[in-house]
Amino acid sequence: MKYLVTGAAGFIGFHVTERLLAAGHQVVGIDNLNDYYDVNLKMARLALIESHSAFQFTRIDLADREGIAHLFREQGFDRVIHLGAQAGVRYSLENPLAYADANLIGHLNILEGCRHNHIGHLLYASSSSVYGLNRKMPFSTEDSVDHPVSLYAATKKANELMSHTYSHLYGIPTTGLRFFTVYGPWGRPDMALFKFTKAIIAGEKIDVYNQGQMRRDFTYIDDIAEAILRLQDVIPQPDAEWTVEQGSPATSSAPYRVYNIGNSQPVTLMRYIEALENALGMKADKNMLPMQPGDVLETSADTTALYKATGFKPQTGVEEGIANFVGWYREFYQV
Repeated sequence: MKYLVTGAAGFIGFHVTERLLAAGHQVVGIDNLNDYYDVNLKMARLALIESHSAFQFTRIDLADREGIAHLFREQGFDRVIHLGAQAGVRYSLENPLAYADANLIGHLNILEGCRHNHIGHLLYASSSSVYGLNRKMPFSTEDSVDHPVSLYAATKKANELMSHTYSHLYGIPTTGLRFFTVYGPWGRPDMALFKFTKAIIAGEKIDVYNQGQMRRDFTYIDDIAEAILRLQDVIPQPDAEWTVEQGSPATSSAPYRVYNIGNSQPVTLMRYIEALENALGMKADKNMLPMQPGDVLETSADTTALYKATGFKPQTGVEEGIANFVGWYREFYQV
């Protein structure tokens, strides 16, 4: 089939594109290659997938309404995997309008492209951050997600609402993917693992927030890509029996679905750092700090629905995943 992958030069988009190409699909990848983090890393990812004859890249901004509409008309996609967005919780505190452009207008442009070009299935990136002030663990797609604590999270919740509207009005099958703290080779430099690794190798202090008293459902990139590849064949169907009163918030009378994609084995930040120290063979000099605005204390994914739908459960442990990341980091940066 022919896929559109947005954010193809990004962390998850790159890995998913590689998997789609290996499975024999055609992929058109788009990305605006912005400088939110090192463009050279994005270009290095692109260079690997651009060597594939079934891959085509277009540099375009998601907020470019005419450009996105033209791309859909011209290419005739079968399915869309929408992973492009302005990422980062902290950055949303300082640059809120970047999130309105990429995550709200950009998502609407993708929905419009799907609407007018009869796309068979739209999968899109949501986030565990939508759970916000929720304290019940593990986070379930059965739970309310009406209290986000960052604008980034609010835009991801908005993406789910917008997608439901288009599924309801136009019958477009949409699947939202709530990712839980993704890490691994080719990861983002703004994420903790990348920052910690860089600092420890350089002999610099690492900033550990909330005195390290946080737990995260760290999810390895290969598990994320596997879940996406399986879910793209699980096309949501309308359910005439569904009602708001009796049904799950993650399903609908429309062809709409939301899944958690997480490891379901949250670990403390200190254990995560310890696994990194072991992989590097170096000790971290820690700068213990208070909680940051927009952060949450703990995340943990209930992935029962994902397993029922696909037979797959992410399970790569942090020791293995971090060791793989460190191996990639040392090779890529020659350190």
